Amino acid sequence: MLKKQYLKTKPACKVTFSLPAHAVNGAKEVKLLGDFNNWSPESATKMKAAKDEYKAVLELETGRQYQFRYLIDEAYWENDHQADGYIPSPYFGIENSVVVLEEQPKAAPAKAEKAAPAKKAAPVKVAAKKAAPAKKAAPKKTAAKKTATDDLKKIEGIGPKIATLLAEAGIKTFKDLATAKKAKVQEVLNTAGPRYKMHDPATWMEQAKLANAGEWEKLELLQKELKGGKRTKK
Repeated sequence: MLKKQYLKTKPACKVTFSLPAHAVNGAKEVKLLGDFNNWSPESATKMKAAKDEYKAVLELETGRQYQFRYLIDEAYWENDHQADGYIPSPYFGIENSVVVLEEQPKAAPAKAEKAAPAKKAAPVKVAAKKAAPAKKAAPKKTAAKKTATDDLKKIEGIGPKIATLLAEAGIKTFKDLATAKKAKVQEVLNTAGPRYKMHDPATWMEQAKLANAGEWEKLELLQKELKGGKRTKK
């Protein structure tokens, strides 16, 4: 998961990288590698272990994007399943996570001081005219109802891009996903290309059913058994 805090004093952003503890299967060490350290394990940032996650904070220049991954126990890699996007790496069949940092927003110009109000001229007396009948106000137009949507990124295994693909296919709410056929969801991924075809939506409908029912505690317990949306073998 990514959390961004843009700095007001310079074109930089503090990015908090976090990886759920259940995603590392009891690993002893997790490192953060990416473009920002030339993918060097020796100079990589070691992530601090918290109660249920590993965290690291980096200050990065804005106006660009960075590729990154998590290196676990110097043995295997893990992507961030809530990254801003994914880009194929030089190695076949493997993708890197991406964090996108926008240009630093410009400060709003200072408001000009208000000019002193001009003195009102003395009213000129005119002969009174009969008031014209008031026109009836036009009926107010009722705003069109917005189509209901849910944050599908709360489902383990679904990132921003996949959530967009599902929405374009008419799957916009937890209820839509809970009642969708696995074959339809897989078809959406397959159509989007090789880097999405590799995702397995086997548990997405089960998670969405709990989210739609508001059973967040049960969903949290279920997600602790998952890794990237997939059930881990015990």
